[in-house]
Amino acid sequence: MLLRQRGISDEQVLAAIGKVARHLFIAGPHVNRAYEDSALPIGQEQTISQPYTVAFMTQELQARSGTKILEVGTGSGYQAAVLAALGCRVFTIERHLELLTKARQIFDHLGLRVVSKGGDGTIGWSEFAPYDGIIVTAGAPEVPEALKKQLADGGRMVIPVGGKDSQRLVIVQRTGGSYSTREVDGFKFVPLVGKHGWN
Repeated sequence: MLLRQRGISDEQVLAAIGKVARHLFIAGPHVNRAYEDSALPIGQEQTISQPYTVAFMTQELQARSGTKILEVGTGSGYQAAVLAALGCRVFTIERHLELLTKARQIFDHLGLRVVSKGGDGTIGWSEFAPYDGIIVTAGAPEVPEALKKQLADGGRMVIPVGGKDSQRLVIVQRTGGSYSTREVDGFKFVPLVGKHGWN
């Protein structure tokens, strides 16, 4: 398996990705490329992340069955579906209502219990906070403080941070009132738009 060759070693993550049919989240002319390790357009100038990126971020999140995860940027719904396949309690926010509607239809079709809403994901979803994990699927200029505050003690956030053309993946770990970070270079996401993102 390509993901294993590229360093994805978490067997539960590999199994979850194996369970989710990626072609269901891709419409139109790109559906025949669904199982390539590449990002693909899904409309609204957004993309579905490549499987390696989804696997890497999910592995870094250390998500497990029963953990409560906030996803910022539902997009196609693929990342949320992988988290749900892991057994996570998934809460996801998307600002493009057309994409959210499509993703909800797929969640229903697959029988996935994913809680979703339309809105500005950069401010988080305080109603259900704190979260064991927060995963952001678009590139931010910096780590939003609002999201850091919604992490549970011991929780982790995985977020791309940088310019609009390329980002590094920042892994934030909360311990009490302090936060430690680690960075991994070489990622590219669409811009995170919102109050605590790009305009």
